[in-house]
Amino acid sequence: MSRKILVMTHTGRRDAKDAARQSCAQLHEAGLIPVLSRRDLEALRADGQTMAPVEIVEEDVALRDIELVMVLGGDGSILRAAEVVRGVDTPLLGVNLGHVGFLAESERSGLTETVEAIVDGRYTVERRMALDVTVWENQKRVLHTWALNEASVEKGNREKMVEVVIEVDRRPLSTFGCDGVVMATPTGSTAYAFSAGGPVVWPEVEALLLVPLSAHALFSRPLVISPRSMMAVEVLTRTDARGVLWCDGRRTADLPPGCRIEVRRSDKPVNLARMHATPFSERLVKKFELPTAGWRGPLPSHQQEAKTSALPMVQPKHNVISEANGFPKLSVGREIPYDPRSPQDGNTADQVLDPSPEQSSSGETPSR
Repeated sequence: MSRKILVMTHTGRRDAKDAARQSCAQLHEAGLIPVLSRRDLEALRADGQTMAPVEIVEEDVALRDIELVMVLGGDGSILRAAEVVRGVDTPLLGVNLGHVGFLAESERSGLTETVEAIVDGRYTVERRMALDVTVWENQKRVLHTWALNEASVEKGNREKMVEVVIEVDRRPLSTFGCDGVVMATPTGSTAYAFSAGGPVVWPEVEALLLVPLSAHALFSRPLVISPRSMMAVEVLTRTDARGVLWCDGRRTADLPPGCRIEVRRSDKPVNLARMHATPFSERLVKKFELPTAGWRGPLPSHQQEAKTSALPMVQPKHNVISEANGFPKLSVGREIPYDPRSPQDGNTADQVLDPSPEQSSSGETPSR
């Protein structure tokens, strides 16, 4: 049975459509079956350019028979593809044609090598945590959905803050007015939560994030909680301000006052295909163009000498010069000798001897 690869692209971009045509042709030449959605195929044919033979998903081939989804675009395209394959375990492999492309595995310049890796089966599958999102209104469940990056509760009116109470494991933490609250996965820690000042969490860390947005409160710090916990946000009824729920910035629902949003770890993760075992720290440096100049890194023991020559230790020297009257004097500054004949009335600071050589023959200090 021939291997089937679903190619999804951002049809609103010319470079993405060119990349889709190139990928389909290369897959076909290698003996694999490229698959497109009906919508993407019509958009590619509209340009009048030749296309390699393809099959149509859910018409010629079932989605469960797809081996891999190759996504050409930015993170938004990958999130759209994640929606398409949510009901199956098909992994996603992203080729970044956008700006940051944190979810993508390769760049446009490496498209040919990426297709070759797919043909050869040189990829692994990484399981990413997703969120299970439930909305309650009047003690009735009105919405059940999911998210890969985050579920955000935001104000529905530009002029008004939304009043909320945040909760973890059915215990309230704080109440405040804010622009919203972001509840994210480690994958989403470099997305909306990152822009809100939340921490960057390594993907292999099992944790959930809760990050307030512009909260009018003393305690509004980002929270990192257990993946077994439940986060909740309630839209309070003390004002008429409404909220809006966004899941991955794609699916939305209105939140009237009194609504309750519960977020847990989903039992079903999202599968991402990886061709390279690149450390997440290296991905951070590359995607955000972080400065690392001056880093020397760990070296073998025989190479751990200092890169610069050692400087000699300079010790200050103190020379002591003896005076004729037996009082020592430092080489820096002047030392005022003590006169036992001075009155002991507490004003010795004004009645000390002048250490100058202008003294009488009897050794008494001249009057001032």
